[in-house]
Amino acid sequence: MASSYFPVERRGSLDIMSDRTSRRKEHREDFYVKVEKNSVSPGLYPSHEGEYSVTFDFPGSGFVLESGEVFYSLTVNYQTYGELSDDRDNVIYIAHALTGGSLVGGPNPEGKEKGWWEPLVGPGKAVDTKRYFVICSNVLGGCYGTTGPSSPDKNGRPFAMSFPVVTTRDMVRLQKVLLDYLDIKKLLTVIGGSMGGMQALEWALNYPEMVHSIIAIACSGRMSPLGIAYNQVARNAIMRDIAWRNGDYYGEDFPYDGLSLARIIGTITYRCNSSFELRFGRQFQEEGNPFSFNQNFAVESYLKYQGDKITRRFDPNTYLYLTKAMDLHDLGRGYPSYQQALKRIRGPAYLLGISSDILFYPQEVQGLAVDLRRSGVEARYYELESPHGHDAFLMEFEKMEEYLWGCLEDITAR
Repeated sequence: MASSYFPVERRGSLDIMSDRTSRRKEHREDFYVKVEKNSVSPGLYPSHEGEYSVTFDFPGSGFVLESGEVFYSLTVNYQTYGELSDDRDNVIYIAHALTGGSLVGGPNPEGKEKGWWEPLVGPGKAVDTKRYFVICSNVLGGCYGTTGPSSPDKNGRPFAMSFPVVTTRDMVRLQKVLLDYLDIKKLLTVIGGSMGGMQALEWALNYPEMVHSIIAIACSGRMSPLGIAYNQVARNAIMRDIAWRNGDYYGEDFPYDGLSLARIIGTITYRCNSSFELRFGRQFQEEGNPFSFNQNFAVESYLKYQGDKITRRFDPNTYLYLTKAMDLHDLGRGYPSYQQALKRIRGPAYLLGISSDILFYPQEVQGLAVDLRRSGVEARYYELESPHGHDAFLMEFEKMEEYLWGCLEDITAR
């Protein structure tokens, strides 16, 4: 894709160029902006990418990660919904979870996948894009258009496992660069579930003057040892696949089996016994001899389907890096204490736990609310009653609609 540098004025649809003839680099604080319309995507999964991509070149010391590793150029893929108000005060940022991307709502451009939260984000929906201007971007380390392990390094080859370890805080810092580029100074709220909720918390922690509120769903202030254990097993499933080739599988055989097994492991943690009981019970997938070793229970077939499905739309190395980022999530890192870190948040923080969640137990989410209150932050905890486990925020749309609508009405009334 040909690229050029030019100043861009952002309003409404965010593609109004104020000077089409200029080819000078525009310096904005600590980055240069190189704009690219995502009409022909070089990514692995273009139908999952948002309509816009922008590349930031960082002069001087570069974009320094928490690890100390440095990037001098990063691309961000993003999508917007709705119209920016004249006062630019109706902006909601939605952060995606592990295998999500920038296509969160609807309607989406032709040729793009349905938004992962489409029942909740769009005209007349809980996050009403006739009222709010919604931004969602693919995270740093992702595989849907933002720089990640499958992206070319300075030699033009995929980074693979030479890609540095990133954190949820690194992700949010790059999102902040995107919002600076879009000239967004205030966020009405940041919404996210699971890994997206971790990002919402990091937004409130790192940019308290910019973030009016957060809605953090099914997440905690730091990843639990049990959650780390789940992720470690999933990563091992990928890395023990002979086709993984230490991450250098691009252009070779894809580690389908490893990624499929990782997703099966993850799916078990995203659901719970009550969810499987309601949907499958002890039913076999097909009629036949129950004593045949190849006769599957319905739940087995479902897990296989989920495992196969992810291999058609997600990069295994990205799965490794994003689960590692979740493991490293700890709001207290870099501060004198966890409680001191929480004191930076100005709130209000709306926290949603899920009654049957076995990945982020509701007690963890409620405990975060208690910790926030002890730190002087206004925190409101609500528990969603659901038999569907962690994934309830992606399934229980009627209940989520009511919850989000109530939060947003309270936020806008302030």
